[in-house]
Amino acid sequence: MPKNTKQTSARIATLAAETLQNERASQIAKSLAASALAQRSGSKQTGAEMEDLAAKVLASERYADETKELAASVLSQANKAR
Repeated sequence: MPKNTKQTSARIATLAAETLQNERASQIAKSLAASALAQRSGSKQTGAEMEDLAAKVLASERYADETKELAASVLSQANKAR
């Protein structure tokens, strides 16, 4: 299975760190933030479960723009073969 070598940008990493520190951030936003930070460097890529969550966030109108940014970043780092 081919690997996706994309990495989280500095801007998204900052947003992710701020999200993790925000007491008011939703658990979904924090999960996406953690995934984005895990992919900041190295060869980690988005898992299937996180792909599904990110896709649902992007398709929904109930999430904040920041959460959707995190979801888009996580989804862009998914395995293309899945």
